[in-house]
Amino acid sequence: MIDFILDFLLAAPWYTVLFVFVAKVVEVTLSTVRIIIVNRGFKLQGALVSFIEVLIWVFVASQVVNDVKTAPLLGIVYALGYGVGVIAGSIVEKKMAFGKVMLNIIIPIKNSEVIAKYIRDKKIGLTTVQGKGLKTEVQVLMLFTHRKNILELKQGILAIEPHALTISSRSPLPL
Repeated sequence: MIDFILDFLLAAPWYTVLFVFVAKVVEVTLSTVRIIIVNRGFKLQGALVSFIEVLIWVFVASQVVNDVKTAPLLGIVYALGYGVGVIAGSIVEKKMAFGKVMLNIIIPIKNSEVIAKYIRDKKIGLTTVQGKGLKTEVQVLMLFTHRKNILELKQGILAIEPHALTISSRSPLPL
């Protein structure tokens, strides 16, 4: 049994196993980024990323397919690299923060002017609408801003009005 486990683990050199894993993570991360940038209208950049992505895929997949019979660990590492690449791709996409967000903020009337000034001081356009909540008058603030600004903006709003209700939605993709 021990011989089987050792053969399984040592059939491929450690550097090949590491190469397959890292390359697959990079490839899937690039795939995630490519889909997003093409959907955002960056076709040339998307084509360049896809070239690199497929180039990596060809070399990694051929390495695994050629050696999977003698080193089945490569198939497992390939799949593991894919899963980790999906996570890495979503982290990279979040850091890149492409696109814009529509933010609706519902707040009590008493702090509406302070929050509106805070937002406008950041050079963000704002539309305000008076409304009626369950028991009180409220102000609805609507704005459209870059995704990369949203966390800081929400934190600033909540620092002024801890009971603010913020609703955000991504903008639709360009036609």
